[in-house]
Amino acid sequence: MSNASDSWWRSAVIYQVYIRSFADGDGDGTGDIAGLRSRLPYLAGLGVDALWINPWYPSPMADGGYDVSDYRGIHPAFGTLDEARQMIAEAHTFGLRVILDIVPNHTSDQHVWFQQALAAGPGSPQRDRYIFREGRGEDGCLPPNDWHACFGGPAWTRTADGQWYLHLFAPEQPDLNWDNPEVRTEFESVLRFWFDLGVDGFRIDVAHGMDKDPALPDLGLPHFSVMTAEGQQDHPHWDRDGVHDIFRSWRAIADSYSVARIFVAEAHVRPGRLADYLRPDELHTAFNFDFLRCPLEAGRLREVIDRSITDLAPVGAPATWVLSNHDETRHVTRHGRAHTGVTTPLSDRRQPCDLALGTRRARAAALLMLSLPGGAYIYQGEELGLYEVENLPEEALQDPVWERSGHTRRGRDGCRVPLPWNGDTPPFGFGPPGTTPWLPQPDDWKSYTAEANETDPTSMLKLYRNALRLRRLTPDLRGEELHWLDSPEDTLLFQRGSDLLCAVNLSDRPIPLPDACTPLLSSGSLGKDQLLPPDTAVWLRRD
Repeated sequence: MSNASDSWWRSAVIYQVYIRSFADGDGDGTGDIAGLRSRLPYLAGLGVDALWINPWYPSPMADGGYDVSDYRGIHPAFGTLDEARQMIAEAHTFGLRVILDIVPNHTSDQHVWFQQALAAGPGSPQRDRYIFREGRGEDGCLPPNDWHACFGGPAWTRTADGQWYLHLFAPEQPDLNWDNPEVRTEFESVLRFWFDLGVDGFRIDVAHGMDKDPALPDLGLPHFSVMTAEGQQDHPHWDRDGVHDIFRSWRAIADSYSVARIFVAEAHVRPGRLADYLRPDELHTAFNFDFLRCPLEAGRLREVIDRSITDLAPVGAPATWVLSNHDETRHVTRHGRAHTGVTTPLSDRRQPCDLALGTRRARAAALLMLSLPGGAYIYQGEELGLYEVENLPEEALQDPVWERSGHTRRGRDGCRVPLPWNGDTPPFGFGPPGTTPWLPQPDDWKSYTAEANETDPTSMLKLYRNALRLRRLTPDLRGEELHWLDSPEDTLLFQRGSDLLCAVNLSDRPIPLPDACTPLLSSGSLGKDQLLPPDTAVWLRRD
């Protein structure tokens, strides 16, 4: 792989591999490194620049791998450390960089540190690696404060000796104490371990959560926690200033390599705060959750795009754009309903999704996303047009949200169903014939396989490949300039560089294309009248 430029990440398109559901090489129903290696030619042919792999470390899988028991190993179901090393090297030969997930806010309760903490007892150095406290009330029978976990229920669990430990997610995910120097030293060592194996960067899970107010004050919120500070100026465990010292030390490690490594933050923060994470001596980029969650409405999209770019301009960081991930409903389904944002009324979610409408809108959204300045993320399967599987049988659900919410929230399994690659019946090439995937695939996914997409010249896969090829070959799309142009109501029109335009029609009527322009790529047919239909986007070159 050529060492093109250390700033490759500023405009990179990164493909998210939820490894458990990507490709199964050994037929046990779980995706693995062998399956991923077999599909590297597909990813290179798609035209992406890098892979982001969700956690592949040893884990009891209480939260899909985000409960890590060993940060320097590979879960046996996924393969071996030697296979991981080979996969990284092979990816590089295909021109693909590799970004791993790191989970620094919490470990698994099966991590050796936490097992030592339980055995050592109150007041021990081993317990100081985590956040243990005495309870309140008579005999300490009440939790230390009123914090709630993101997956439901209290954020505290009591141990056999009467102390309580903090877990902002599941009880199997105890929070680390980042005021402990041993914790900081350990994670710096973990970063070097993987960087030395050739990994090109890390996506930091819950990057805004590691620092806690040592006073552990009550929040006064009566329900489960959300991932943001909810407008609070001094939240006791989200988006606190102490995280920035951690990231400055991490950046120094990344920059110490001859080819600098990069960091991507998962940081759910208040408006205006994201730039603090992307200062020149901290992290490189961050996920743009505002864009992902924005309804498909022209005015609101323009507002989010402008804010995303201008908020980061003072620190010189590029924006990123993403439509789906492993934590959110797939956007084909979201866009097929009346409320197209992530947060939708329960009554709307119970209505059937118009998949044809959702697919048209998803195609337009893809061209919009890939024409914006900065980086972009593709969640595995969106390039195949996959929809959210909302009718998984209850006995198949594995997301801890399902149990922790008392079976009121189905969780995220619907966007994690294993990919369909070929054939007419499950497992659709996800694994060898006879494989039973860890989540069941819908029978009608035979129309969504990569093989079926290949034979259709108008397929979602062909659209993504063409868009990524043009993005790579067109200097105007690799720059960082964006200039808005006047356009009819409920539409977007902007110019990239000197000659390239992107038009998006989110109205209910066709609109004329700009004069003296030649279409390069459109998300749907333009017809002979050269009008842009509703729910359609087009890239144009000025004549």
